[in-house]
Amino acid sequence: MATATVAPSKLNLIGLDKSDYKGNPSTLCAGCGHDSISAQIIQVAFELGLKPENVIKLSGIGCSSKSPAYFLNRSHGLNAVHGRMPSVASGAMLANRNLTAIGVSGDGDTGSIGLGQFKHIIRRNVPMVYVIENNGVYGLTKGQFSATSDEGQKLKYYGDNEYPAVDLCMEAIVSGCGFVARSFAGDPKQVRPLLKAAFSFNGTAVLDIISPCVTFNNNPDSNKSYEWVRDHDSPLHDISFVPVREEITVDYEPGETKAVTMHDGAKIVLKKLAGEHDPTDRMAAIMLLERSRTDNVLTTGLIYYNPDRDTVQDSEGMVATALALLPDEKLRPVRSTLEKIVASLC
Repeated sequence: MATATVAPSKLNLIGLDKSDYKGNPSTLCAGCGHDSISAQIIQVAFELGLKPENVIKLSGIGCSSKSPAYFLNRSHGLNAVHGRMPSVASGAMLANRNLTAIGVSGDGDTGSIGLGQFKHIIRRNVPMVYVIENNGVYGLTKGQFSATSDEGQKLKYYGDNEYPAVDLCMEAIVSGCGFVARSFAGDPKQVRPLLKAAFSFNGTAVLDIISPCVTFNNNPDSNKSYEWVRDHDSPLHDISFVPVREEITVDYEPGETKAVTMHDGAKIVLKKLAGEHDPTDRMAAIMLLERSRTDNVLTTGLIYYNPDRDTVQDSEGMVATALALLPDEKLRPVRSTLEKIVASLC
């Protein structure tokens, strides 16, 4: 009697199946944009062939900060205190520069209590992918306004928001971030190549992803809702990502396509849809965000790119070997050296 054969699963470059990159079942509200982002992180990690055991997942507090539980269950993970994820990420990447770090934060965790931490991790240029799941509301604590809530927004139980929103992409650029992008959770075709490019960037890569809260902030007049984004989305370009392992071929026509080379040799290819935005021009990026605010549109895509900054490890003159892997005799000064240091302080 013939037995049925099961087709082998599709494996990636390091021999893992996509299921090896999944996490626990989500406990977020059905339809939450955060789950769409987690799905894209799983897909990107699988396609890039990231080694899960070499990835560290970090977050703070909030709905967004639950997300790391839903992807890469074989990776290291830590929930930090509210707004303090960047400090933990800094310590981890100073101790072990061989890790691939991804931090998931929210608009409250980053733009309110954690704004100072956000600015300083960018200033230091700690190598990590910093994903902001931005829904413009405190969903975990029942729907209060956040720092990115749009001015004039109305919420059922909290009235009108009288304050202007903090633009986290603008904050990232003026703080010196070398990779700044914005996207929408409901646009996986754009989120995916931006995530791939962010993982290939040697420094802090900020990706602000508008992620509607289906429970507290999906009203049509909210600029974080599915309906509003659908009507106001203004993508800068079609985006594709060419891994370094593949032959790089770009169909280039002046004024239509721009290939941006990442640190590892991979390229993110930008095909202009409208306008002539140059993501390597810092002032143009700032002006673009200001025009988007005044024109009331959501501009998505790679907004700013600068590969020339030193990382925190370079700035601190650290050795190539991860500190966590160095033996004690390499880390601990000999007694005579310690005595000289003490003597110099007396």
